[in-house]
Amino acid sequence: MIYFLLLANKQGKIRLSKWYQNFTKKQKTKLQKEVVSLCLSRSQRSCNFIEWNDYKIIYRRYASLYFMICCDTEDNELIGLEIIHHFVEILDKYFGSVCELDIIFNFQKAYNVLDEVIIDGKLQDSSKKSILRSVGTQDFLILNAPETGTLNL
Repeated sequence: MIYFLLLANKQGKIRLSKWYQNFTKKQKTKLQKEVVSLCLSRSQRSCNFIEWNDYKIIYRRYASLYFMICCDTEDNELIGLEIIHHFVEILDKYFGSVCELDIIFNFQKAYNVLDEVIIDGKLQDSSKKSILRSVGTQDFLILNAPETGTLNL
């Protein structure tokens, strides 16, 4: 079970965060600061798994971005790394060599991709083609939606 997913740059700025458990705003802020500082302070030779409080943090660095998930302590670390890698590969295909600026200027699309990959803290779809097709359909519908501002039901 994934409790939250964070995406931060090397300076510690949060670029994407998705919460799958109820935390107060104060708890979220505290957790973000602790997890990001914990992951950024580790050397590149260190293991990508951290036992932290009652959770396990699994993180991976891609270029200047850190992808971090918080899960149960008994969850398999390698599956967590695969989920992160799966998400990054889909973002890479969707944006064409994803970078931090893609996430900053197209954060809605990044959240759409994430919502297709993980729902309620669990891996939803492992097919990259299926996810890319679904996100492409969403993009098509958004581009071709009438601009009236009202929905006709």
